[in-house]
Amino acid sequence: MNTIHQAFCIFRNLGGEFQLFNEQSVPNWLEQRAFLTPDRVAIKTECEIVTFKELYEKSKERAYQLKRIGINKDDHIAVLMKNSIEMVTTIHGLMLIGAVTVLLNTKLSETELSWQIKDVQAVKMIYDESFQERIENINEIEKFTVHMLRLYRNGTAEELQHCLMLNDVATIMYTSGTTGYPKGVMQTYGNHFSSAINSAINLTIQADDKWLVVVPLFHISGLSILMRSVIYGMGIIIHERFDARLTNKAIMDEKVTIVSVVTTMLQQMLEQLGKDNYPKEFRCMLLGGGPAPKPVLEKCRDKDIPVFQTYGMTETSSQIATLSAEYSLSKLGSAGKPLFQCEIKIMDNDCRCAPYEEGEIVVKGPNVTNGYWKRDDATSASIKQSWFYTGDIGFLDEDGFLFVLDRRSDLIISGGENIYPAEIEAVLLSHPAVKDVGVSGVEDEKWGEVPCGFVIPSESVTESELIEYCKKNLASYKTPKKIFFVDHLPRNAANKLMRRNLRLSLNGDNNK
Repeated sequence: MNTIHQAFCIFRNLGGEFQLFNEQSVPNWLEQRAFLTPDRVAIKTECEIVTFKELYEKSKERAYQLKRIGINKDDHIAVLMKNSIEMVTTIHGLMLIGAVTVLLNTKLSETELSWQIKDVQAVKMIYDESFQERIENINEIEKFTVHMLRLYRNGTAEELQHCLMLNDVATIMYTSGTTGYPKGVMQTYGNHFSSAINSAINLTIQADDKWLVVVPLFHISGLSILMRSVIYGMGIIIHERFDARLTNKAIMDEKVTIVSVVTTMLQQMLEQLGKDNYPKEFRCMLLGGGPAPKPVLEKCRDKDIPVFQTYGMTETSSQIATLSAEYSLSKLGSAGKPLFQCEIKIMDNDCRCAPYEEGEIVVKGPNVTNGYWKRDDATSASIKQSWFYTGDIGFLDEDGFLFVLDRRSDLIISGGENIYPAEIEAVLLSHPAVKDVGVSGVEDEKWGEVPCGFVIPSESVTESELIEYCKKNLASYKTPKKIFFVDHLPRNAANKLMRRNLRLSLNGDNNK
């Protein structure tokens, strides 16, 4: 059996539906990678360069430490850490034990962290010392810093899991909370493996590829890069946090070929880049996190920046659709076609939509979660006959390219008309005096809801000027009825705009 056949034999097609072999196992990814290409650079940070062999040895040591504090297979372990090699070895160490890694958002409050830890039934927490004050009153779980772990040593290879069962849950990652109460998304090893295979088929793998990680590793976009690194044998550069100048510098000086960003990050990079251009070795700006404004995409086109707009979510273990480079101009604004093992359809009231008809984006593939932790109601509401109902609104064109319009929960219904905030945001962002913007619906006695803009200006501009600008570019019912000037916009750790929080700022002191 050849290698490609083995890889895709992980899945079988029964009645047209992909199902995982429950008994299918593969070698532990990091252990296998350290055996195959031990001397390749695995990770580079500001302070350290680590090969795959060294990463495996460090991860084994971390696994022994985790075993010494009583962590066993299938235990749920909360991880609250910043991007670092220590975080990487902790994740790989937990996989070497067979424990389930519960990745916690570092921006959460003590109350939110406590709720997620209880909900997921985590038995221990591994955390960075910088979060000590925030978690000090969380007493229902044993907590260990990296420094504390180093006090525990010694172990044997027999204690480790040298094989991964692809149907086992590898990670649990809570939804960002942009809509409703967070839910724990269960991601299997098979989900992660399929995501990596799909990305490799779509973007291809090149010998000199180097992926820059400026998104959080606790977010699916960051974690998926970590998984791809050991599966492909690809080096990654890890930054603790996103900084536009440092990101551009890495692309310029470190021979980075791929970076994953969301729109607000790309906008900052473009502003910092100025009149400069990226080197020819840079081949992919993977752009996710929601619909991208056309003015941003057009600016990238004019500067020959190879943007691959993509669509995905925590529940799909990262990408499920990506726009290939060959269509970057002819299908500008599209999130592309489904990846190789995936399917996408648009549904409205249980009916499949025709091309250009708007409806809910529904997806299927072996990278899609089997469900939510302890939330059978949410699982059954979202997954129907193996299709996952995303809650996002979009359409497919006549060629099958996906265009994402907005979150269903962010939809503004004004006088019976559907209004997508992203469309208004794109227009406002094209105004030279607008640095950043969010749009949300505000209650209105006559229309039910009306759109309002929340703008961070880059230079002096008045509310009336922006409203008049919108009137020239939008239908009257889409034009914001009010513009609020603010100092910041509510975003989660992945830099996604939390539109449901915008109207809450009307009761705060942000307005100028």
